[in-house]
Amino acid sequence: MKEEIKAYNNVLELIGNTPLVRLNRITENLTGNFFAKVEAFNPGHSTKDRIALFIIEEAERRGILKPGDTIIETTSGNTGFSLAMVSIIKGYDCILAVSSKSSKDKIDMLRSMGAKVYVCPAHVSADDDRSYYSVAKRLHEETKGSVYINQYFNDLNVDAHYKSTGPEIWEQTGGKITHLIACSGTGGTISGTARFLKEKNPNIRILGVDAFGSVLKKYHETKEFDPAEIYPYRIEGLGKNLIPTATDFDVIDKFMKVSDEESAHTAREIAKREGLFVGYTSGAAFQAVKQFAEEGEFTAESNVVIIFPDHGSRYMSKVFSDDWMKDQGFFDSVNVEETQKVEFIK
Repeated sequence: MKEEIKAYNNVLELIGNTPLVRLNRITENLTGNFFAKVEAFNPGHSTKDRIALFIIEEAERRGILKPGDTIIETTSGNTGFSLAMVSIIKGYDCILAVSSKSSKDKIDMLRSMGAKVYVCPAHVSADDDRSYYSVAKRLHEETKGSVYINQYFNDLNVDAHYKSTGPEIWEQTGGKITHLIACSGTGGTISGTARFLKEKNPNIRILGVDAFGSVLKKYHETKEFDPAEIYPYRIEGLGKNLIPTATDFDVIDKFMKVSDEESAHTAREIAKREGLFVGYTSGAAFQAVKQFAEEGEFTAESNVVIIFPDHGSRYMSKVFSDDWMKDQGFFDSVNVEETQKVEFIK
């Protein structure tokens, strides 16, 4: 009798169940036990695969999405890639409004996945007609049979992580997790994961990562939106110039702001010391770990899980480019250029 062929039906069945990896060399001088939830193992190489599949299938279940419809979204790149991937398998058209801050790598990837891409200026207010929020809304109004995912204000963004990321981390740590550290952009990842974990153990510390130039940390502390906090920054997919309703600030214990420069160097450090080729926001997440450690957040008994959201291949023209790092002024007497040189044999 022939054995059954063991194969997945399509790429979407690979979403979720990403590994938890102990961090060793980069944590040598830190107190505690540190583990990375490596979301680059999703088929679309980011945590956004989870929400793309969950939201689209929920829209199908509710009869909102029908065959031949068009999916429209605002994205810094990763959600767009995931939506384009799901759209291919399920037969939808995909239109994406992307921030000009997104790397060229990300934009090229979106186009390669068959999405129609509108690149919008990054450093304009959210209500500006040119912002990627406004452009996505306009495209939705103009496109018959379209569905606007609207991840910043969609509770399903949170539900996706409540039902997948949270339970996975709880099971992988045997319930021994003491701290969760995650970047906050739309807020879906940290909010959904935290809700599940807090229900299991309310003593788990939920630590959010924000960017200088973003309003999230101050809003969490004061419940006031302060436009004076807003200024341009380089990290993609982290922080915001508005308050997303997909962020549940009540389940987050504390925020830490990180800089563009230190996050970039930390992303490169993760690759060189742990062999994990992860993205800019992963660098930001671990930079926050360092800063929380300096404040005495962790003890020898701490079991800290850090969500690494995406893959380093999406930042080849940015943090993993020496030319880009030089252009930003990120190499100095402290952080010198360390990339291995290429020698051409003639």
